[in-house]
Order: sequence, then structure tokens, then C-alpha cells
Amino acid sequence: MMWYDGGWGWGGWFVMTVFMVLFWAVLIVGLVALVRYLTGTRHHQQAGPPPPPGEGGGQDRRAENLLAERFARGEIDEDEYKGRLAVLREHR
Repeated sequence: MMWYDGGWGWGGWFVMTVFMVLFWAVLIVGLVALVRYLTGTRHHQQAGPPPPPGEGGGQDRRAENLLAERFARGEIDEDEYKGRLAVLREHR
């Protein structure tokens, strides 16, 4: 039989274990980040200008703009858009 002298010994097993755990951790974090990127779980909201001061005029305008954005994205249909817009304008 041959004698394998100069091997890593117990330290080699420890180093391999640490690197294997790091490898799997990086792989899992990378896959989670890729899935989140591809499914669009990021927030695309950008900070807009602050509403103008006054008696709620800016707040009403913001609500109408938000409603229009939801309609444009297809989150609500035309009937729901018109109904909600009427309610918003009714309570001015």
C-alpha cells in the first residue's frame, strides 16, 4: 500500500465543509434574487412632487391620478374607473 503523506487531514474536511455551505448559500440567494427579478416583485413607485398646498385640492388630484394609473395598467375596468371617479368628484 502507498502512504499518502502531506494531505490536508482534518483541516481539509473543515475547509471543504465551510466552502460547500458558502457555495450553497450563494446559489440559493442568487436563485431567490433571480426569481424576484423575473417575477417583478420590485417596487416601481417613484417619488412624485409633493401635492400643492390648499384645501385638499392636491389630495383630490393625487387620488384621480392614482385611479387613472390603475385604469391604464388594466387593474380596473372602465365601469369601475368611471364609478370611482364619480365618487371622488362627488366628495370634493
